[in-house]
Amino acid sequence: MSAPATEPLVDTGVPPRLRTIVAWVLVIGGIIGTVAALVLTIEKMALLEDPFYQPSCSIDATLSCGSVMQSEQAAAFGFPNPLIGLAAFPVVATVGVAVLAGARLPRWFWLAFQAGTLFGVGFVHWLIVQSLYSIGALCPYCMVVWAVTIPIFWYTTVHNVVAGHLPGGPTLARRHLAPLLFWCLLIVILIVQRFWSYWSGLFS
Repeated sequence: MSAPATEPLVDTGVPPRLRTIVAWVLVIGGIIGTVAALVLTIEKMALLEDPFYQPSCSIDATLSCGSVMQSEQAAAFGFPNPLIGLAAFPVVATVGVAVLAGARLPRWFWLAFQAGTLFGVGFVHWLIVQSLYSIGALCPYCMVVWAVTIPIFWYTTVHNVVAGHLPGGPTLARRHLAPLLFWCLLIVILIVQRFWSYWSGLFS
C-alpha cells in the first residue's frame, strides 16, 4: 500500500538547490563543530590534570574558556559537555555527506534527526544564557559550537518543512536565510549588550 501523498516517506519534494544548501550546512557545521568539541575536550583534560593550566582560548577575564570549563554548567549531565559534541557532530557531517551523495533518507530518519538537532539547539541556548548571565564569561570555542549548531538546526527544520515531514508553508524554500540571520543577530546583540563595557573598552 502506498503512503499518503501528504506524508512522504522520503525527502523527494525538496528542490535540488535547497538540498545542496542543507547538505553543505550539515557537512561544514559538523566538521567545524567536531574540531571545536575536540579542542574543548583536550583543553578540559589538560585542566583536569593541572588546575593551574591556562587554556589556549583564555584571553582575559571575559574571554575565558577556563572560567566556563570550571563551572558546574560545563558538565550539565555529569560529564564534560564537549563529549556530546564529539558524539553528535560527526553524525551531522555524515548525514550531510550522504545527502550530497544523493541519498534519499526516510521520513522517520529526518524526524529523528530533527529531534536531535532540537535538543542540541535547546542545550546551546541554555548554555548561552548561563554564560551571559550566570558565569559571566565567554568561551571562544564554545561560541564556535553555538555558531554552527543554530544553522544545523535551522536548515534541518527548513528541509523537513519543505519535504512535508513537518507542517509549514512552502515559502521557507525561498526565504530561509532571513530568519536565521535575525536569530544570530539577536544573539550577537545580547552578547554585546551583556559585555558592553568590555567591548567598548577594546576600542577606547
